[in-house]
Amino acid sequence: QVQLVESGGGSVQAGGSLRLSCAAIGYTLSPYCMVWFRQAPGKEREGVAIIRTGDGSTSLADSVKGRFTISRDKVKNTLDLQMSSLKPEDTAMYYCAADYRTYACFSLTSFRYWGQGTQVTVSS
Repeated sequence: QVQLVESGGGSVQAGGSLRLSCAAIGYTLSPYCMVWFRQAPGKEREGVAIIRTGDGSTSLADSVKGRFTISRDKVKNTLDLQMSSLKPEDTAMYYCAADYRTYACFSLTSFRYWGQGTQVTVSS
């Protein structure tokens, strides 16, 4: 049973930085991909950053390019999201997700494993 546990959220002023971390517990085979999603109140869930564990390639949503970085520590089994130059519109609940299926990773839908979420609040 794969468990994902996020940490590192909090409140910060615009222009500040935060680092989110997701501890992946209980798997022996690496998922095909790991993703950071976010969801703000009244808005649809958005895929923010993805890392494909096979080759380590990453992709970022246009809204965070140049400001966010996704990385993975294979030894510690953690997934990190370094967020800089934060804006009020980055305020959301951030979730770590993972899946072994290529379909989920290409479509960013139907993820099987989710963390509980961590709140990020950016004030102006």
